[in-house]
Amino acid sequence: MSKTRIGVIGCGMISDTYFNAAKRFGNIEIAACADIDMEVAKKKAEAHENLFPAKTVDELLADASIELVINLTVPKAHAEVDMQILRAGKHAYSEKPLGVDLDQAREVMKLAAEKNLRIGCAPDTFLGGGQQTARKLIDDGWIGKPIAGTAMVLGRGPEKWAHAPFFFDYGAGPMLDLGPYYITALINLLGPAKSVTAMTTKGSETRVGGPDTVPHVYPINVTTHLTGVIEFQCGALITVITSFEVYKHGHAPIEIYGSEGTLQVPDPNTFGGPVRIFRNGYQDWVECPLSHGYTTNSRSIGAADIINALKSGRPHRASGELAFHALEIMLAFDKSSQLGAKVMLESTCKQPAPLPLGLEDGELDD
Repeated sequence: MSKTRIGVIGCGMISDTYFNAAKRFGNIEIAACADIDMEVAKKKAEAHENLFPAKTVDELLADASIELVINLTVPKAHAEVDMQILRAGKHAYSEKPLGVDLDQAREVMKLAAEKNLRIGCAPDTFLGGGQQTARKLIDDGWIGKPIAGTAMVLGRGPEKWAHAPFFFDYGAGPMLDLGPYYITALINLLGPAKSVTAMTTKGSETRVGGPDTVPHVYPINVTTHLTGVIEFQCGALITVITSFEVYKHGHAPIEIYGSEGTLQVPDPNTFGGPVRIFRNGYQDWVECPLSHGYTTNSRSIGAADIINALKSGRPHRASGELAFHALEIMLAFDKSSQLGAKVMLESTCKQPAPLPLGLEDGELDD
């Protein structure tokens, strides 16, 4: 199998996950890494036994052998760096979200279309065995017609982490930091959405965090408890709560309530299970064997899928259109709360194609 050379811009905490997972895919080769801080890039290359060189961002973008670049910068820089990648004539795959506002994301989508280049975006966890099994059960009619459901991502947030202020600043918060996993999973399961009706708030204006030895007070610049209903085009009404205000809860990550049964969907921030189903006549939940592989951390599968899609001409699954639609849904929560009204969504996307059965690890369909 021929390999496509890819670069990585952004050598922060998530990059190791991408570098390690990328080794599983026979169609991609990490050709270089780069960071705004050259020393950080050099240390990352050394940590991976110098299997790829560290370069400046400009050097990486000027490398004609690199066809696709994975963008692992901070959320506020995603759109700007994606534009740099596209202007350099390379396909782009971004960490989530696609942008921190719709104007940014719209410019990225416009440039990709003008350049006839692919734009992809995390999360790609919906391609994992847990989410793909849940998708197959719905597609095969095991719970009948989806009518309603819940999606719950609840906790206190990383308030004590050394870089806690990042997670409570514009571009993050529970919705834009964790919401992409849940909203993208719901689109994978149910298709595109139609409207959002929501209310949002925050519990305080500041929090105390950082290392125990040097705690500090930092501002809360985003809403930290968002609750609402997403109306999907298929008719399903999904109640969603994303919160950094919850100490403990007992909710499943995602449940889908259908005319013939209920499906419990695993944490969409992971690739595995469990997947549980209950149908009329069952005595209790039944755990389903996973129908698909990629049940361990496979971040970069979205980029590998783009490579195969480029060769065959098919749509890639973790697409810019999907990420843009997810972003509009997420931003609509605060918008609906501010307006005190339902927000009708302007964007849409195609439901991603499911992965075929029987793929070997490291393999994707043509």
